[in-house]
Amino acid sequence: MATPHNAAEPGDIAKVVLMPGDPLRAQYIAEHFLEDVTRFTAIRNMYGYTGTYDGMRISVMGSGMGIPSMAIYSWELYNDYDVDTIIRIGSAGGLAPQVRVRDVLFAQATCTNSNFPAHLGLPGTFAPIGDFGLLRSGVEAAERMGVPYHVGNLITTDVFYTEPKIYERWAAMGVLGVEMETTGLYVNAAKAGKRALSILTVSDNPLTGESTSAEERQTSFTQMMEIALDVACHA
Repeated sequence: MATPHNAAEPGDIAKVVLMPGDPLRAQYIAEHFLEDVTRFTAIRNMYGYTGTYDGMRISVMGSGMGIPSMAIYSWELYNDYDVDTIIRIGSAGGLAPQVRVRDVLFAQATCTNSNFPAHLGLPGTFAPIGDFGLLRSGVEAAERMGVPYHVGNLITTDVFYTEPKIYERWAAMGVLGVEMETTGLYVNAAKAGKRALSILTVSDNPLTGESTSAEERQTSFTQMMEIALDVACHA
């Protein structure tokens, strides 16, 4: 049955879901990559669609911004709609010196300044990590497509506007980039015993001020979408 945040009925959502932060990007993916598309929810304008890609049934739904929003939608997908796999596709700020704007980042694991993992009540600090099988499929897809990529640790932050020198400290620890949702997704996946992977396009660098134009972001994001769809077909 529908939840307070999702109008879908049982069976409306595929076992594999792609989750961009922006619901309009979910709409873009549905319109440009999927066939036989139906929209299963539009509550709070957080659009969700199900269709087929290369004959496989796949859903795509927005997550919104930040851990709280991602945590609500991914929790319901895993636990109320029996989704097996969620692949986040979004943007990140590059931090490590080797990371360039428009590169693709695979979040092997995440650091965070959020207190979200504390709700698990564990006697220590939980380290959220992505699913290795999905990660391997994503890297293989990026290599086939010739897309520059990096695999490693990211920082999921609760704060968008902050002092850039803070990010220098994370970069010194080998953290590749900064974003706002992956920790919430990885924690929920672990709690539900499900699978998750975060694939991110580097849209800017908060340390140098470098950024992509709207046209360049569209091209880079499309490469990321194609990688995610390839992973979904092998999930």
